[in-house]
Amino acid sequence: MASELVSIRPHRPAGLSRPRIMGILNVTPDSFSDGGKYNNFDDAIQHGIDLAAAGASIIDVGGESTRPGAERVPVEQEQLRVLPVVKALSEYGISVSIDTMNASTALAAAEVGAMMINDVSGGLSDEGMTRVAAETGLHFVAMHWRGQSADMQKKAVYKNLLRDVREELKNRVAELIVSGVRPDRIVLDPGIGFAKDGDQNWQLLANLPALGTIGYPILIGASRKKFLAALLPDDAEPVDRDPATAVISALAAQAGAWGVRVHDVAGTKAALDVWEAMQP
Repeated sequence: MASELVSIRPHRPAGLSRPRIMGILNVTPDSFSDGGKYNNFDDAIQHGIDLAAAGASIIDVGGESTRPGAERVPVEQEQLRVLPVVKALSEYGISVSIDTMNASTALAAAEVGAMMINDVSGGLSDEGMTRVAAETGLHFVAMHWRGQSADMQKKAVYKNLLRDVREELKNRVAELIVSGVRPDRIVLDPGIGFAKDGDQNWQLLANLPALGTIGYPILIGASRKKFLAALLPDDAEPVDRDPATAVISALAAQAGAWGVRVHDVAGTKAALDVWEAMQP
């Protein structure tokens, strides 16, 4: 499965291809949807294997919640959570991404087999992250980010949402390249739910082709996020947002997304199967 990652190429709207599925594996007690479910090592490994078997090309392992309002955890605690899982899944031949804002965690994960770094801050939270991305040569997901989870929603103020997000992502790419990160290793994430309110999330999703014109692969992470709750009854649980997530994944495929990051891999695979079958 590791070979899945080497085919990253810039987005080309005229040549749609099936997005990769990134399966979410949170080894945290406080993630908004599945916090505490996979704290046990054996449970985490089995879930990672199950996600891969269900159709995930990459398993994204995270040890620190980035939900709105979440507090940071000590780096040592994060590494105790994620490194054994990254190592074990990599030894199974599964492509693993490390979901972290900490450079030391990214480097340690690379040393035990991680193939990708998924940094929701795009390298802005830890000044050492771009060096790690450059020196390891790993694929690097740079998300649009305006601050830590504790107060990020206060920063959801834009003069022109689409233009501002595009420009901030373009600036981030330029800084990464100047720091030595290879352009063909960069993936961009518009940061659905991060410093954006519900209407802004929908606006970004409606304009994914415009984000793709930046010239880099686009990863969409909308899975089970709060803005989807408005589509459901008041007593619905986060898992009830999976059908809406699957629809977004299919529409993201049509918009040219490189990948989708989801909790429900099987449902997303089915949605992408339908999308692919309908392609001319």
